Parts: sequence; structure tokens; C-alpha cells
Amino acid sequence: MTSINQFSDLELHERLQKGIDELGFEKPTEVQAQTIPQACAGTDLLVSAETGSGKTAAFVLPILERMLTVNAPRSATRALVLVPTRELARQVHQQCEQLGKFTFINAGMIVGGEDYKYQIKLLRKNPEIIIATPGRLLEHMGKREVDFSDLEVLVLDEADRMLDMGFSEDVLKIAEACKKERQTLLFSATLKQKGMRHVIKQVLNEPQELRLSTAQDQHASIKQQMFLSDDPAHKYKQILWLLKNEKFQKAIVFTNTREQTNELNAALRKDQELRVSALHGEMIQPDRNRVMLLLREGKVNVLVATDVAARGLDIQGVDLVINLDMARNGDDYIHRIGRTGRAGQEGVAISLIGPNEWNLAAGIQRYLRVQFERRVIKGLEGGYKGPKNVKASGKAASSKKKKKPATTGRVRPKNKAAAKAKTSKNTGKRKAPTRQPSVGVDTGFEPLRRKKTPAAES
Repeated sequence: MTSINQFSDLELHERLQKGIDELGFEKPTEVQAQTIPQACAGTDLLVSAETGSGKTAAFVLPILERMLTVNAPRSATRALVLVPTRELARQVHQQCEQLGKFTFINAGMIVGGEDYKYQIKLLRKNPEIIIATPGRLLEHMGKREVDFSDLEVLVLDEADRMLDMGFSEDVLKIAEACKKERQTLLFSATLKQKGMRHVIKQVLNEPQELRLSTAQDQHASIKQQMFLSDDPAHKYKQILWLLKNEKFQKAIVFTNTREQTNELNAALRKDQELRVSALHGEMIQPDRNRVMLLLREGKVNVLVATDVAARGLDIQGVDLVINLDMARNGDDYIHRIGRTGRAGQEGVAISLIGPNEWNLAAGIQRYLRVQFERRVIKGLEGGYKGPKNVKASGKAASSKKKKKPATTGRVRPKNKAAAKAKTSKNTGKRKAPTRQPSVGVDTGFEPLRRKKTPAAES
């Protein structure tokens, strides 16, 4: 394979090269250099690459190249990009417009929360590219307002997230309605083939796999740290200290529920030194758009958000991520911290770990093969110090054990019958104290039988 050091080495259409130059892109990222040539050749692809690696341009450019070099004047929609969230749809749509600025290719966005009648008018204009979330697209398909019989390229972006959100059947229905002889590209920051095997089998045709990173690949440009916390009130104090003492341009604080997002946002906004706003899935789309605009323009520099902000948000200047609550699993954690340290920039990811989150945090560290740097805020240390040092406690426990009674020289029975006879003989006599069970070795995690898990989240 020819070495690709510059975008000019990809030999893309001159109009695309002009758009690339205007954006200031010179050297393609690894995922772009490996994906674009194979995608332009028409191969089905499974691509795994970390967040912030340039995945969007890696599939947008081949789509635009195909439309510039292959004429299809009377066709319906030629390319469909399915994404899990509105924010990611907006990012992909923006990239299509920027890279295709000097072409006549139209892209339309179909997502929930937007005016339905406006979307009908958009579809009637027959855009060459549609970027959509599965739910709203199926509504239009049910009313026969969209035609994919001529579709040439289907892209599933953040496919694992779509399946995690319960869109598996929706994705299959949409793929079934598309032209059979098409190219399919599946992109994800974490490619879990076991969970997606049935989708891959039904949607892709002998795909070539490009595993440029795995869930365990460490984000070298992100410092991953942790603070131990006693309770939610203690966490709020720690977050306030961090936001007032850490150096950052923009920060995102992740929570696990909408209620926590609203509560923390209200608490932080009382401090006039902070410019804070909130983002969660129950907000109407105009409000979500307004918040994102304020963050991009720097009028807000702290965003309190649920995992709706963990994917698809490519915002310049985010160099601090704080987890008020630990992410539900390793993959969600990856996407959260991936909002910082993008494109080789340095970032800091801080997790606040309460007593009921230790096992979850430890599991995520094992999954990612990383060790969080442990920090303490002077004056806010708290009482929780993590799991007990069991080896020490084991010695202490054993030192307090009573000494065994001295042996009398009697021979122990060697069979059950003798033992039974001895028992009946000693009936009515005072029994010697039974030996206490020994203390087990503590690995730093609670025993499985306790089944302690974080509180239910929504």
C-alpha cells in the first residue's frame, strides 16, 4: 500500500481538495489514510478508531468523491449516514457542508426534535446525502416520504452506541429498505463484534476490518485521575474546588441522570465566577442548539451533561472532563473522556469515586488496562479512604484469636464410628470453644455475594 503522508496523496477530486485546503487539513490522520482508499474502492468496511481521530471525514470524503466521479442524475438519495444522537448528526452534517463547499452536493439532516413538516419539504428536494437518527427516519419511511431504492452507500456511525440505545431492530429495518447492491461502512470508537454479530452478518457483505484502536488502547494525551468522595454533598464541594482551581479553557461535567444534571447546574450557577449551562436528552432541540452555540463561542465554559454529550460533540478547547458519577461501563467512560485530548491535544479526565463506585471504577481500570492517578484536595479529604488493607486487617484479626487449649495427649478418633462414640461419651460436658473462620484475603474489591452495585440510573 502506497504511503499516504498528505491529503494530496489520496488523489481526491480537485473540488474536494479545495475544501480540504480551506479547512487547513494537510496530513490525514491514521484512520483517514487507511480508510479513504479502501472506501473509495467500494469495499465494505468495519472500522474501529478512538474518538477525535477524524472518523467523520474518513467516510464523508469517499461519499463525496463517489458522487463527483459517478453520475446518477435521476437517482433518489445516494448515501445514508445513521447516527445515534442529534448532536452527532449535526456534526456529520456540518462536515459534509464544509468538505463539499465547492461542490453542488446537497446533504439533509433528519433527526427528532426538529419540525416534521420542514423535514418533509427537505426530503422532497431529494438530497444526495441524508444524515439521520433511526427513530425519526423510520417515521418518514412509514409514510413513504423517503426512497432508498437507489442508495449506493450506507454508513453506520457509532454503531455500538446505536445498539446499546436499543436501535438494533430499527437499523435492520432501515438497511432492509436500502438497495441490496450497496457499500456499507460501519464506524465505531469501540467495536464489540460479539454484540453486533447479527447486525454485521445481515448488513455488511464480506467486510474488511480496520481495527486502528481497541477499547483498551490508552489515550496517551489524557491524564486520568481520581478523587475519593464520601457522598454527593462531598462531590459537589470537590467539583466546585476543581472548577475554580484547575486550569482549563472549557470543561464538561458528566452525570448519570437528568435530575443530577439540573441540580448540579443550579448549584454551580450560584457562583458568579463560573459560566455554566446544562445539556440532557429531555431538552427541546432549540435549547440544546443554543447551549452548544454558547459553549462553542466561549460564553459558557462549563457544561454539565448526561451521556448525551459523550458522543458526537467535537468542541475545540475542552481540556477538562469530570465524572460526577462513574460511567456505567468502560466503553461509556472512553467516550466521556474522549471529549478532551482530541487530535493529539492534552487533556485531563477526573473521576469522583464514592464508596459504592469503587468496584465499578476498578473494573473500568482493568478493562482499559490503566491506573488512575489518585489525588487529594487539602481540606476536602473526606472519611472514605477506599477498601481496607486486608492483609493488615487479617494479621490483626489473627493476633486476637484465642490460643488453642493445650493437648491432653489423647489420640483423636480415626474413623466416624469412634468419633460418634466419643461424642456420646462426652454428652453433657462443656464444649471447647469452636474455632472462628479465618479472615479471607482482601483483593481490594467487595465479595461477589454482597452484590453491591451503583444505584439505579436513568
